[in-house]
Amino acid sequence: MAAFAVGFYFLAIAPQRKRDKQLKAMMEALKPGDKVRTIGGIYGVVHQVKEDMVTLAVGPDKVKIVFAKGAIATIEDAEVEKSLEDGISK
Repeated sequence: MAAFAVGFYFLAIAPQRKRDKQLKAMMEALKPGDKVRTIGGIYGVVHQVKEDMVTLAVGPDKVKIVFAKGAIATIEDAEVEKSLEDGISK
């Protein structure tokens, strides 16, 4: 039974904690100028970052749309993603 619990921890809980840390680091690293993708598939450039909101400039006319910070799925800049992953894995 103990082996099952340990196995469950390493297969389910530990990877989720790692993803949570990566997500938190990404949210803290958001800054104006970052290229991002939302969970709804909208691509844009961060215009402004507030405590719990992000304003994105989208499209050729740079229309400003406000999103909850949690709606940002990824930072599309490869250098930023790499540094976040390196920071988490240390």
